[in-house]
Formats: sequence, C-alpha cells, structure tokens
Amino acid sequence: MSSDKEISKDAPQEKKAKVDDANSFGAAFSNLKKSEFFKDELPESTKGESSKNKNTNLNPLLINPKQRGNPLLKHITSVPYEYSEIIPDYVVGKTSCILFLSLRYHQLNPDYIHERLKTLGSSYNLRVLLVQVDVAEPHHSLKHLTRICILADLTLMLAWSAEEAGKIIETYKAYENKPPDMIMERSDTAPHQKLINALTTVRSVNKTDAMTLLSTFGTFKDIIEAPSASLALCPGFGPQKAQRLNKTLHETFLRQKNTKD
Repeated sequence: MSSDKEISKDAPQEKKAKVDDANSFGAAFSNLKKSEFFKDELPESTKGESSKNKNTNLNPLLINPKQRGNPLLKHITSVPYEYSEIIPDYVVGKTSCILFLSLRYHQLNPDYIHERLKTLGSSYNLRVLLVQVDVAEPHHSLKHLTRICILADLTLMLAWSAEEAGKIIETYKAYENKPPDMIMERSDTAPHQKLINALTTVRSVNKTDAMTLLSTFGTFKDIIEAPSASLALCPGFGPQKAQRLNKTLHETFLRQKNTKD
C-alpha cells in the first residue's frame, strides 16, 4: 500500500514536470519563430530547381504521326517520345527540328522536300535534314540536297541505316540542354602547344613536322638559327619544305617603306 501511495504522490509531480517542459519548449519555439533563422517557406531557388527538373523529365521527343511505321523508331530507346501534330517530322528542342528523308524516296519524288520546306517556313532556329542513304549511287542526289540545304539554311546529316538515323535523332534530343562547350574549340594555353600552332601556320608544315623540329633542335631559337640543310635532314622534310620554312622564319615582320630621293 505504501508503494501505491508513493506512486500516486509522484504522478502529479511528473505530470507537472511534463507540462513545464511543454511550456518551455513552446516558449523557445515561439522565440525561434521571431528570430531571423526561421522561414515559413522553402527558398525560391529550391522550388525553381524542383519544378525545372520536373519539366525536364516531362519534355519528350515529339514525333509527327506520319512517321508511324518508320523502322528508325525502334532504335530510339534512350529518350521518351510521343506523337504530336507538328509540322516537321521530329521536334528535338524548343527551337530545333528534324526533317527525315529517304534518298530512294527523294529520287522517286524530287518535289517532296520542296513542299515540306514551304510548309515549315522559317520556324525553328536549328533545322536538320536527316537523309538516309539507301541507294547504290547517292552522289548526284546528295549534291542536289546539299545545295538545297545551303539555300534553305538546313543542317545536312547523313545516315546509312535506320539504326544510325534513330541514334542521330536520339542524340539531338539527349543533348538538348547540354552546353556547347564539348564541341567548341579549346584554346591551347601551354607554351609547347602554342609553339606547335605557330609552326604549323607555315605552308606544308603539319603538327608532326612541328613536333619533329622541336624534338630535334630543342628550342625555337635553335630552329630559327638552323640552316636549310640541317632542316632538310629532319624526317618528313625535304629541301623545298626546309627552304620555305627557313625563308619564312627570316622574313622581316614589317614592310620597308620606299624612300624617295
């Protein structure tokens, strides 16, 4: 009985302690809400990134319904796609589209591509003409299509199979939001590479010749001071190339003004 009385005495105290703890936590939390460290909403950048990723995931490759049954479609496996009422055959980006043309069909219907271009108009910044080469003698037709692409501001891409054509379309879509850094020319800042680039500006001197000169003579100064006979002994060089290089290295950079008496 004594133990029961002790428990009954301790129960109100424990309850009171819990209430005090709750009150102290509530007071501390209310103070935290008033401080500069509390924010009711997520940062705008977080919201933007989540919505951006959501939109990116919901941006499929658009295909003209007239392309149903094209064998290249079964080779598009890495990007989602759906059929849509569009003017071009494929839309691979907001400002990029692809027109597909079989070279065999073009030879039978040479006016088809002209009609498609009239319908397309000036829409889209990047307009690709994807040609599947499926004839034995494609040279004459390709020459004609190249001229059309130049006049109509089209990028000509060639594929020799349905699988290759599908992978080209797939790659365009996969790289829709990629920066152009991967295909842009990189400036070489290393002194050794700069020297090779300078030597290759001389007519008939390629990168292999430039590397041969550097490995043989060591420095650019020694290359300049070397006579034509020594340059001609380098692998890949002959008397004519050596004389041309020697003449270029010893020409004056400034034209001499004609002085009148």
